Amino acid sequence: MDKDVSAGSTTSTLGHLALGLTLLAFGLGHTQVIDGVTAADAVSLATYVGGVALFAAGLFAFRDKDAATGTAFTALGALWFTWGTAADAPVSANAAGLFLLLFALVALSLTLGAAGAGALTRGTYGLLFVALLLLALARFGDSAGLGKAGGWFAAAGGLLAWYGATAALANWPTALPGRPAGRGVTVAG
Repeated sequence: MDKDVSAGSTTSTLGHLALGLTLLAFGLGHTQVIDGVTAADAVSLATYVGGVALFAAGLFAFRDKDAATGTAFTALGALWFTWGTAADAPVSANAAGLFLLLFALVALSLTLGAAGAGALTRGTYGLLFVALLLLALARFGDSAGLGKAGGWFAAAGGLLAWYGATAALANWPTALPGRPAGRGVTVAG
């Protein structure tokens, strides 16, 4: 593994740590892999860490003139705060599915817009997109299996975000090994 470490800013590190913890708790709750733990148990964490702290990190990123990170963190802070505060509200499965689908589109935009970001950031947003899409489809189709699959994608995205933040703090490598550009297989013609 390369020793290329992307330290990022303090704001980015804090935001990815908040996103990672929130996604991990949210995802594991949907998988129900831990006995007695559901997604509803992540409501407080989602509201305050994923919602308030992530939104604030986004505002600090905007102040630092980092529009991509600011957009990502404020949008995701809005997602978590809304989900956390509305978790007990009686809504139809289709309304919940629509909410998840709309934020899946936000996650898709973040994934596509993160082309210049590191692999961990792109991977986190991509896994979040797949998770929210599967969770939306699970709500629309009343499918517990799709909901659990979405939970696993969310948990994997949370682990990526957590690792990225921890790597920045601990000076761990974040670049994946690869071959140098222009050194491919030559086919004789």
